[in-house]
Amino acid sequence: MVCPTSSRVIILDVEPADPVVDTLDRYGMTVPLPGPLHEQRDGIRDLVDLGYTDAWTAEADGSDGLTPLALASTWAPELRLGTAILSAYTRGPALLAQSAATMACAAPGRFVLGVGSSSDVIVERWNAIPFEQPYQRVRDTVRFLRAAFTGEKVTEEYETFRIAGFRLRMVPDLPPRILVAALREGMLRLAGREADGAIINWLSATDVGRVAGIVNSAGPDREVVARIFVCPSDDREQVLDAARFVMAAYLNVPVYRAFHEWLGRGDLLGEHWEQWAAGDRRGALGKIPEKVVDDLIVHGSPDRCRAHVERYRAAGVTCPVLSVLPIAGVDVHQAVRDLAPVG
Repeated sequence: MVCPTSSRVIILDVEPADPVVDTLDRYGMTVPLPGPLHEQRDGIRDLVDLGYTDAWTAEADGSDGLTPLALASTWAPELRLGTAILSAYTRGPALLAQSAATMACAAPGRFVLGVGSSSDVIVERWNAIPFEQPYQRVRDTVRFLRAAFTGEKVTEEYETFRIAGFRLRMVPDLPPRILVAALREGMLRLAGREADGAIINWLSATDVGRVAGIVNSAGPDREVVARIFVCPSDDREQVLDAARFVMAAYLNVPVYRAFHEWLGRGDLLGEHWEQWAAGDRRGALGKIPEKVVDDLIVHGSPDRCRAHVERYRAAGVTCPVLSVLPIAGVDVHQAVRDLAPVG
């Protein structure tokens, strides 16, 4: 079975595709938006009218990563659609290939598959799956997906799983681009070497040059998608207090702690981590320095936020994807309008 488009193309080379020069000035928004999913048609349509080019989902404890994109594929066929991310653990390899191929058939040429290890919290604590060998698991998943999207039968002994005789029956005419969620050097190099680029998050604009440089040294001209957390509010004190609470949920996940130590924030965050580990959660929040909040959370007036996002672009991000934080009295729907690209 193939997608019902004009022709079927089987790509036998499972290496990353040659980079395609995308002249579109990309600017994405995280979906779904607040409110019942079935009532979001108008909000998704508005993204196009406001100048957004992309809609990206996350998959943690809210909606799954694909249903909102399936709806958006019909509500706003102008948008490119992406997952940031689907975990390489929580769907088996064959189901992940089926899910991605189905979405690629629903939105031909407009779907980007972001995959990654996720975290021990999501994989192990919430989904009861051992979080083992994350680098190898993501690498093996990318290699399997490349092979599966050709439509050929896959029988292969990978390091972290074995596939015996799987053939994808719904083969997309245009296989989705594959991006790898990456934090530190090993995964960043994997994203450049074996995928079509990287998805990055929870980093500052000044961190991007180092991170994007590693991706592009492994595979020139790769795509670099950044999830950027934004709060368009001038109430600095409210933003600082609420943002610290949001940030602590990530900074204390082992993979993100290691990431920020690697980026050089160990001294800045040392007291926070120490008090958090000692059980003083309230006191630990106050130990997140204002500088770290200012680095990792884009906040201020909408114009100031847009200017800050442009710093990410200038440093090497090819597609900023905004994730509006509903803190400090911010209305997400209004923020989507206020943060829309200008010009």
